[in-house]
Amino acid sequence: MERFGRNTVISWFSAALIISAVLQPNLEAKGMRVATDRDVVYITTGERTLMRYRYKDVPYKPYVDQLFSPSGVNILLDAPHDHLHHHALMYAVKADGVNFWEEQQAPGRQAHRTFDDVKVDTRQDVPFAGFSERLDWVNPGSGKLLLAEERTIEASCLAGPKVTFLTWQSAFKPAEGRESVTLTGAHYHGLGLRFIRSMDTNGEFRNADGKAGTVFRGEERLVRSRWCAYTAEADGKQVTVAMFDHPKNERHPATWFTMSKPFAYLSATLNLHEQPLKVVADEPLTLRYAVAIWDGRIETDEIENAYKGWTAPPRKKTEGSKPQQTE
Repeated sequence: MERFGRNTVISWFSAALIISAVLQPNLEAKGMRVATDRDVVYITTGERTLMRYRYKDVPYKPYVDQLFSPSGVNILLDAPHDHLHHHALMYAVKADGVNFWEEQQAPGRQAHRTFDDVKVDTRQDVPFAGFSERLDWVNPGSGKLLLAEERTIEASCLAGPKVTFLTWQSAFKPAEGRESVTLTGAHYHGLGLRFIRSMDTNGEFRNADGKAGTVFRGEERLVRSRWCAYTAEADGKQVTVAMFDHPKNERHPATWFTMSKPFAYLSATLNLHEQPLKVVADEPLTLRYAVAIWDGRIETDEIENAYKGWTAPPRKKTEGSKPQQTE
């Protein structure tokens, strides 16, 4: 585990200058833009939207409800009628027995409090945009706070090959006055991604180690690996979506939950259904993940290279080096 800090930021390629601000209607630079509506945050590049994040007017938790491939295909499905609690790309587990995943029988609530940082900048010539958000995980029965979370989300669009890249970091500590909080959950609790309907049943899951995984029930499998990817037809266009687990995460490599029927689902888990995890006040928990989206079927080696690029130490700038282009 790592120390929780206000200025904890996802480390991707190198440290960056952070533009600190209260979330404002627009912040734009380097071709990237952060913009807000009444209850959502958008990150765009040029005229294209990369992602949309809902933080207000949500039933129980903020989440990414739209995430687009480089050609503009949204791969996320929010609150389908068969599972209303599946909110596109979301993070949820149980905390001290309170269920923050399923939204029934008095579920826990992740309450948005503030945005600390809005940032639009460049890391080694790669423009990115993002924000940090403070949330309270609330016990609905008592109204007491269980966890304090600082969530940092960043997005960029890289070229060579084109890929939409989103990073998600959640830093947790017990709420003030609590010495510890124990995390538990079902075998699918974690950072979960529900795919759009057209990606159901016709896709292929892969992971870094080429493992088939263990059947948990039906079409549900669990497999430990540093990344897991899914390739499928999305509204008539093939896309590849990969989720990465950072080497510094607790219990790395992640235990991936995959499901192909009757719908497609991918979740990065901490294996909490078998091993509860206690978060203590003097040793908070920081989790880092990334989601990469390509158009077309991307080879396994290329996914591995993207993973290595995300986890590699910052490159030293050399004289005469050419910047990486983005769109």
